[in-house]
Amino acid sequence: MTRRIRNSGKAIIFRNGKMLVTKIKDQDDVFYIMPGGGQESGETLEEAVKREVAEEFGLQVEPKSLEFVIEGVTGEAFHRVDLVFLCEYIKEIPNAEITGDYNQIGFEWLPIDNLVNEPLYPSRLRKQIMNLFNGKETEVYLGNESIE
Repeated sequence: MTRRIRNSGKAIIFRNGKMLVTKIKDQDDVFYIMPGGGQESGETLEEAVKREVAEEFGLQVEPKSLEFVIEGVTGEAFHRVDLVFLCEYIKEIPNAEITGDYNQIGFEWLPIDNLVNEPLYPSRLRKQIMNLFNGKETEVYLGNESIE
């Protein structure tokens, strides 16, 4: 079976010592993911990040730098490659039409200093995001995030 590869542009958005995340409910589990989603044909990754954050949160952001690359080789119908950008929060988009995923139940601003204890996925990003926020050294390529 041949599986497609799907590029996904993701956003890290910091404000006041916190990080914006999407709150997801899947059966009885609640967890968090970063804003963002699949890149469309003819769209740059930066454009994908801007579009996805606008659609999911009604926010305008500006991608500043590519910080992390992490893959999901198994566990989904496709091979996912997440390209994670540090983004600057610009403003709320007036009268934005919010269109979240079917299992999206809201959003949270998670405190950065406690990220390692939060159900944020991909989990390999937790410590790296804390390091990024605190100006410490980070790894860019984080390999495969296997689903347990």
